[in-house]
Amino acid sequence: MITETLLTWIARFISGVSVRWVESQPDTCQRVYFANHTSHLDGILVWSALPPNMRKLTRPIAAKDYWSGGWVRRKLAKTFNVMLIDRTKIKVHQSPIDLILREIGKTQSLILFPEGGRTPGGEIGEFKSGLYYLAKKRPELELIPVHINNMNRILPRGEVLPVPLLSAVTFGPPMWLEAGEGKMDFLGRARNAVLSLKDA
Repeated sequence: MITETLLTWIARFISGVSVRWVESQPDTCQRVYFANHTSHLDGILVWSALPPNMRKLTRPIAAKDYWSGGWVRRKLAKTFNVMLIDRTKIKVHQSPIDLILREIGKTQSLILFPEGGRTPGGEIGEFKSGLYYLAKKRPELELIPVHINNMNRILPRGEVLPVPLLSAVTFGPPMWLEAGEGKMDFLGRARNAVLSLKDA
């Protein structure tokens, strides 16, 4: 608990993050927070932006090959209760979606990055299909778009040490998969929901 609190303060100090909720409010109901992805610290930043009672129920999803490399990364992943996904084992008949849903049960929330990897240049790439299949299998989950601003300059691709700057995390209004909505339409709508928060 002490380590968690200390690392949360450090993450918020380095990022200088400001947190905004637009047409939504902090709540402990089960949710999927989905955000743009520009830095390895994005998951920790979104997690630290949540109130303490919500952090206890929320797990970032991250790549196992990166976060299991080295003692520091493994310690951070454990402290922030990260759910590590082995990207080398993702196949048609071995989708991680069922594993993720089993892990979160009926109480835990998720933080995920539908672009899959970090997109260089601060642009938001096309979303991969994982968010759609989560919404399809658990349509009652609230899907909360999140826009992260300026983190690509704090820990850009290829850098190890973060540079203190000001960043912002904006949580948007909840959305759900609509009846009969196709995968591409849904993923485009979800991506636009994140984009719309950039200047909100």
